[in-house]
Amino acid sequence: MKAIVVTDEAAALAGLRLVERPEPTAAINDVIVQIHASGFVPTELAWPSTWTDRRDRVRTPSIPGHELAGVVIALGYGTTGLSVGQRVFGLTDWYRDGTLAECAAIEARNLAPLPGDVDFTVGASLPISGLTAWQGLFQHGRLQAGQRVLAHGAAGAVGTMVTQLAREAGAYVIGTGRAADRQKALDFGSQEFVDLDNDRLQDVGGVDLVFDVIGGEIGKRSAGLIRAGGSLVSVVGPPAARPDDGRVVDFVVESDRAQLSEIVQRVRDGRLRVNIGDVATLDDAATALNRTERRKGKTIIRVRQ
Repeated sequence: MKAIVVTDEAAALAGLRLVERPEPTAAINDVIVQIHASGFVPTELAWPSTWTDRRDRVRTPSIPGHELAGVVIALGYGTTGLSVGQRVFGLTDWYRDGTLAECAAIEARNLAPLPGDVDFTVGASLPISGLTAWQGLFQHGRLQAGQRVLAHGAAGAVGTMVTQLAREAGAYVIGTGRAADRQKALDFGSQEFVDLDNDRLQDVGGVDLVFDVIGGEIGKRSAGLIRAGGSLVSVVGPPAARPDDGRVVDFVVESDRAQLSEIVQRVRDGRLRVNIGDVATLDDAATALNRTERRKGKTIIRVRQ
């Protein structure tokens, strides 16, 4: 099968190569998915799991990508809950070969059914962005109706999901980003926008929840905005500062079939829009993912036409 692999950590995105790899086999409780579309997060090339296994042994050349939408073509021993021919989408294990390939072996529990009226490209854009937003807001942030949410990176793939889900839950959302992000953040539901290069973050006033995808000095300044009992939720590592009277949660997103089903249902009924930028083929993936211009949404690799 065709697959994109990485072999050189120092080369980062420039090291992506299209090669022929053996087709995977299904372990216990696995399925083999014929991948139609794959999502990719550029920062994953900085994750240790891309380069080593759980015992810290080198595992390159590895196949990156962890989001997928496709069709089940084989079941491993003991696999239940899914069937051959079923459309699925989901999030793969960080330490296994990923989804920038024609097929992948995935634990069945990490996948959810993809309804027939949802395009594979849309399905592949949802797992990391949707689950990160859902878990950060509702599991870790304990969001309640009427609260004020500060969503950093509000025009990005995660930020647009955070904004929409928080608004649906009855929150007031203040988005942040660069000046060029303002209109997109507002279009996806932010009720206010803070230009982090030119506006004063402290003018936002008190908030109940900060969703931080930036970290560094921005995360540090955000801690001082949190009201008593509020939460600072981060996906970029432990914050440099803690709120005086609030919670800090640094988390890594996990696959969850029930949450994936909730997210895709919102897409189907129009409550949730996806933020897709470029769509490229697997043959062109290395070039598409190496583009130097700023991404305007999530890049999706269409593996099968």
